[in-house]
Amino acid sequence: METVKIRKIVVSVEETRREMDQEIVPPTRKATAAAVIYNPFSDRYVDNLEPLMVFGAELGRLLGEKALAALGVKPDKVQSYGKAAIVGEAGELEHAAAILHPSLGKPLREVVEKGAAIIPSAKKRGGPGTSIDVPLHNKDNEWSFAHFDAVQALVSDAPAANEIVVIIALTDSARPLSRITPPNK
Repeated sequence: METVKIRKIVVSVEETRREMDQEIVPPTRKATAAAVIYNPFSDRYVDNLEPLMVFGAELGRLLGEKALAALGVKPDKVQSYGKAAIVGEAGELEHAAAILHPSLGKPLREVVEKGAAIIPSAKKRGGPGTSIDVPLHNKDNEWSFAHFDAVQALVSDAPAANEIVVIIALTDSARPLSRITPPNK
């Protein structure tokens, strides 16, 4: 069985300390972990994308652990998560879907201890430096309005035409100054 070939990993933490001239205590933090991987199916159509599904499981755990370490919190303190992928020009969106959807979620949920809610996702095609907004939802309550958010991710020199950038995002809080609640039903 083929294993994922990673060219590089980029980890980033965004920390918001002030919003609308209000101090945020504690600061809200969003961590992203991105892997630039080789796409074995670039430049050709292939029916069976199972190897990419296997990559998804590997990357769910690896990138989840990297993002969790960057946040510096215990797994049960993670509040939101999300996932995204940018496919290089010689790939197709289905390659991103194969990585993100069937197998990535279970190992990521193990890393963050639980995760009852759907892991929101985004995917697109682009070249080096393409950015993507990784959607975020509360890991246990997909209707927590305070956690509907996103974080931008990019790798300056990726994806090359035959690469895919796979991103996991985790947060330790809701949006800064969140105060929107669902309407009464």
